[in-house]
Amino acid sequence: MLDGKTRGEGLMSEERRKLLMGGAAAVGSSLVAPHVWASGSDKPEKEEVRIGFIPLTDCASVVMASVLGFDKKYGVKIVPTKEASWAGVRDKLVNGELDMAHVLYGLVYGVHLGLGGPKKDMAVLMTLNNNGQAITLSKKLADKGAVNGASLAKLMASEKREYTFAQTFPTGTHAMWLYYWLASVGVNPMKDAKVITVPPPQMVANMRVGNMDGFCVGEPWNHRAIMDGIGITAATTQEVWKDHPEKVLGSTADFVKKHPNTARAVIMAVLEASRWIDASLSNKLKMAETIAEKSYVNTGVDAINQRILGRYQNGLGKTWDDPDHMKFFNDGAVNFPYLSDGMWFLTQHKRWGLLKEHPDYLGVARQINQIELYKQAASQLKINVPKEMLRSSKLIDGVVWDGKDPAKYADAFKVKA
Repeated sequence: MLDGKTRGEGLMSEERRKLLMGGAAAVGSSLVAPHVWASGSDKPEKEEVRIGFIPLTDCASVVMASVLGFDKKYGVKIVPTKEASWAGVRDKLVNGELDMAHVLYGLVYGVHLGLGGPKKDMAVLMTLNNNGQAITLSKKLADKGAVNGASLAKLMASEKREYTFAQTFPTGTHAMWLYYWLASVGVNPMKDAKVITVPPPQMVANMRVGNMDGFCVGEPWNHRAIMDGIGITAATTQEVWKDHPEKVLGSTADFVKKHPNTARAVIMAVLEASRWIDASLSNKLKMAETIAEKSYVNTGVDAINQRILGRYQNGLGKTWDDPDHMKFFNDGAVNFPYLSDGMWFLTQHKRWGLLKEHPDYLGVARQINQIELYKQAASQLKINVPKEMLRSSKLIDGVVWDGKDPAKYADAFKVKA
């Protein structure tokens, strides 16, 4: 487990560090001079920032911001701290042990509303990635013909027993992708199955011993299940919602209020890292090598480096190139904290009974998503910011989400709690 005081860069060989820094310099050379937000009245109030992360591929922009030294450019030192579970991340954010975290979008909203745990005003500083999660079914189910949503539903209808599926946190993204996917084929996750919570790094081990029939988690754990011969990929989350929001850079509202310059500096450093990752194939492969290390994801680099390039296999002989794989920047389209993205998670919390009444969807999103702070950071890096705070998407069931009437949207689902 990574000591909170240890920075990833100290654990890398000097030769590899120089190689990575060379790539960073090539991308960063045209960017803003470091003094713009790092001196005078814009000087960060807190210079050392502890950012929690879970061992997942999409922690990469936070890790690389530290490893490549983008943080120093804006007068801060990012200290990545490896955490064991999303519940642990939540608790450490709430009690102040962590300043920020690579965290599930829906977790931040759940804490803000006090759903199933501590209540604390929260903040989303930016979106860290789109896409790149998946739903894995056990090899045992696949051997019985359950290889996608439709065939799973058919098996569950014909072979009656208790089916168990795992997600990573009750209000989190993986729970919502799993539930939405199951519901799209007529399976009610609240009535037709048992749902359990398992931390991401423990998913594969739990499936190996038969604790669940399927799970939804971030990479590299879906690909790892295929490599280990215990699971198959039944669906990717980009099939559920193309370019869906996933992890965010989250914090408490109190931290942002007290340290706005620090928050902006970290956004800028992570934005630079996001741009660096998506800038080239070689950068993605260098990133995979770095985050595979024991201090971070702690897995073989071959578990990471295929799907970040969009090279997929399902574990049953099918392979494909997916243009909608995990994106960290995508010319800035990834990182804007759309109000409608946050609101969508609230609609699903209402759909599945986590919220008993309709909240003020737009009001809550405006409280949490730090749009102005993000705009300031993005403008300094000459990154485009959309004019609209809401975006429109069609999900796997053909239903369009545009954020304009969230209560009507939430109530319209036939399959719900």
